[in-house]
Amino acid sequence: MPYWRLSGFYFFYFASLGALLPYWSLYLKSEGYTVAAIGNIMAILMATKIVAPNVWGWIADHTGRRMAIVRTGCLLAALSFAAVFKAEGFWALALVMMVFSFFWNAALPQFEATTFHHLAGQTHRYSSVRLWGSIGFILTAWGLGEVMNGEGVRLLPWILMSLFVAIWVSSLLVPEEAAGYPPRDHEPLRRILTRPHVAGLLVVCFLMQASHGPYYTFYTIYMESYGYSLGLIGGLWALGVIAEVGIFLLMPRLEPAFGLRNLLLASLFLAMLRWVLIGLFPTWLPLMLLAQTLHAASFGIYHAAAIHLIHRYFGARHQGKGQALYSSLSFGAGGALGSFASGQIYSGLGPQFMFLGAAALCLLGGVIAWYSIPRREATA
Repeated sequence: MPYWRLSGFYFFYFASLGALLPYWSLYLKSEGYTVAAIGNIMAILMATKIVAPNVWGWIADHTGRRMAIVRTGCLLAALSFAAVFKAEGFWALALVMMVFSFFWNAALPQFEATTFHHLAGQTHRYSSVRLWGSIGFILTAWGLGEVMNGEGVRLLPWILMSLFVAIWVSSLLVPEEAAGYPPRDHEPLRRILTRPHVAGLLVVCFLMQASHGPYYTFYTIYMESYGYSLGLIGGLWALGVIAEVGIFLLMPRLEPAFGLRNLLLASLFLAMLRWVLIGLFPTWLPLMLLAQTLHAASFGIYHAAAIHLIHRYFGARHQGKGQALYSSLSFGAGGALGSFASGQIYSGLGPQFMFLGAAALCLLGGVIAWYSIPRREATA
């Protein structure tokens, strides 16, 4: 297994997220965009995940050339993002972000399928590869905290452009053979999707990512409104991902000990607690530190459990489409709805209601997971 080449891609991909998620809304605010407009632009980033991964996933499963798709998507994403430097006004920027994210969102699901193919019978090692993405996120989220003060925020598009180029270069280092070729076994995708535990899992993933909409879109602006410095806010973002790294290291032990179903349920409950803490106690720094450590559950445990279940449920033939559906319904549809709704609630009812609404989504997801994910199929 080309461990460092796979890890390098994750490192740069999530390093770009570490610059984009905490600070893009701040950059848009510095450019004069309203809270509602920022929510809409962030929703566009997520919404393209509804379509793009499924298009590329279908192509990948029928050609077996996953890395060719990853490389093409990364290159076209970098080229299209360059138009940000010329885009003026909401509609021009929205168009640029839509085209950019259509290609950018094509890469990760197919790379996830590539990674699992490489792991073969050692899927428990996934977390040890994926944690390098978390490390990349930490370095940029924390490192850019002070840089983004004042006029420094205007450097963000250049920083992102550099990272998108680095993602493309790292994709060139992973051989096409790593992705494998289409297997001969075949079960209709529609039959898989009609199984209650599969449909239930996809709904749960949708709700979990929708609950993250307020966090990914407005956390930096929200905390800044309570007097937190950008350096401290960047540290809080980084703390969450440090906790995520820790849980990725522990997942090979947690999975056989507790089972994937129980881990998924725990992640939903702890995510609900996290959003309640952020919504009701933003001025209490110790509670904000605790809330950020819960990112280990709301993303780390959740993602590791969900992606293993997706890998198990969709079989070899439909791995690309399975990962694409997971990405499009959760990070795409869920993330888009969460970002859009959070902008409307923030400007209408206030940010506290935004986070309490997120907690309610996690509660609903927990109920659905309890009844739809069977114990016998969700053990490690």
